Amino acid sequence: MEVRLKPDTESRLNKLASQSGRPTDDLVEDAMAGYLAEVVEVRNLLDTRYDDMKSGRVTPIDGEAFFKNLRQREDELLKQRPTK
Repeated sequence: MEVRLKPDTESRLNKLASQSGRPTDDLVEDAMAGYLAEVVEVRNLLDTRYDDMKSGRVTPIDGEAFFKNLRQREDELLKQRPTK
């Protein structure tokens, strides 16, 4: 497989390879393996959350109402702070 990188990214990869003493191929392999593992983890989390919502174990909240409540709580906390 061939991977094409932007010049800036390739330069940074080469610099890291030089500093670490590891071949660029190994660094790219490690980076991709880590990235793909993370994508699978996020995908599984999203699937689980979707299943929880679909089954009714979790109910969605209204985003606007949540942020309104959050701003109100923040305002109340700020009012409680002693003035200097």
